[in-house]
Amino acid sequence: MNKIKELRNEKGLLQSDVANYIGKSERMVGFYEKGERDPNTDTLIKLSELFDVSIDYLLGKSSIRNSKKINLDDIDIAFASGIKGLNKENQETLKNIMEGLLAKQELEDDKK
Repeated sequence: MNKIKELRNEKGLLQSDVANYIGKSERMVGFYEKGERDPNTDTLIKLSELFDVSIDYLLGKSSIRNSKKINLDDIDIAFASGIKGLNKENQETLKNIMEGLLAKQELEDDKK
């Protein structure tokens, strides 16, 4: 769970700060950061709230930090309709491109 350490450092927090917020020991936070222990569901929820990221991002399943920030509009609906016409391989490629662009944009927005 190196995402936890990365996010903690980005926010300038100590392991003790994270431990206090999630109700665990500093040692347990260290275990999470090293991948020696996996946080339970309640802990994942607290971590996602603390760092304002999705649980999928914490688990390394997504490069999009917080999908709640993505709003659907007409272009999203058109995109979703168009992607259905692609074969599975091209759908996956397009999804990866979109995730990469969203992550890049988020980094640019954070720098502003």
